[in-house]
Amino acid sequence: MPKTLRSILGVRTSRSSLSANLTVRNYFQFQSMNILSHFKKKDIFSDVEKHRIVNAIQQAEKETSGQIRVFVERHCRFVDPLDRAAEVFHVLKMQDTSKRNGVLIYVAMKDRQLALFGDQGIHEKVGDTFWNEKVKIMLSHFARQNYADGLVHMIGEIGEALKSHFPYDGNNDRNELPDDIVFGR
Repeated sequence: MPKTLRSILGVRTSRSSLSANLTVRNYFQFQSMNILSHFKKKDIFSDVEKHRIVNAIQQAEKETSGQIRVFVERHCRFVDPLDRAAEVFHVLKMQDTSKRNGVLIYVAMKDRQLALFGDQGIHEKVGDTFWNEKVKIMLSHFARQNYADGLVHMIGEIGEALKSHFPYDGNNDRNELPDDIVFGR
């Protein structure tokens, strides 16, 4: 396992006085990969790739009460992408899901950083090993510059875990969060 791959389990509280949030965050700084040297937001993914990613989210969420979001930006505003993922998670109000089963896939393309941020409900079910394995899989796609494929694959695998632990209940479940890709600066 690369030395830069870390799993951190910690208790976080936000400034907006939300209750303590037990989360697991995983990230890897993909320093050795040949990432695009410059791009505009529209250049990150083609329209077809964007559609595939959003469709993967929608398909995964059809079978679970869990929620998946993808956040992509050029640069990570923080030194540690885990901190940025935590901030984005709260800004997107992902902690407000009824079963605390939201998962954020965070990618900072130019800084070559990614993080998986799972809320308390899903982390208690899958644990650190799950997140570490998913990071490795996503990195294998990213190493081949298959960014959209990596995200689609990861969304599918996270969706399967969510489905296993939080199956869809047609009487009570609803889509609590938008399924679109969120692009930062």
